[in-house]
Amino acid sequence: MKRLFTVAVCAAALMLTACGGSYKDGTYEGRSESREGNEGGYGDGYGVVTLTIKDNTIIACEYKTYQPDGTVKDENYGKQDGEIANTDFYNKAQRPVKACDQYAKELVEKGKLDSVDAVSGATISYDEFREAVKDALRQAK
Repeated sequence: MKRLFTVAVCAAALMLTACGGSYKDGTYEGRSESREGNEGGYGDGYGVVTLTIKDNTIIACEYKTYQPDGTVKDENYGKQDGEIANTDFYNKAQRPVKACDQYAKELVEKGKLDSVDAVSGATISYDEFREAVKDALRQAK
């Protein structure tokens, strides 16, 4: 039993060590650089991640993306004047919005950034997520 506990503690420590070292307990916010998206401005903006670290393990993660003006990309992202004018455009815009929760969940579950998989159609959001997590982890060192 003692041996199993030791192995579990070592495995948890290795998860964050693989991200780049040991980290102080606390909550850290990281942000990606603002970037231009695809043609027509689709994907413009930046991402913000909030990580909670305890005992060298990421125990919570929240990730949101924002338009360049600071407006959060939520269920209204891709609508025009509050309405869905173009269903295809709206669905494309919502794919990365929905991926935000998946990226955050995977980071907590898998314990290291390199194990988080990109979602098809949400690559810009994925790149912003990786950049924001690295920023938060730099602060936690």
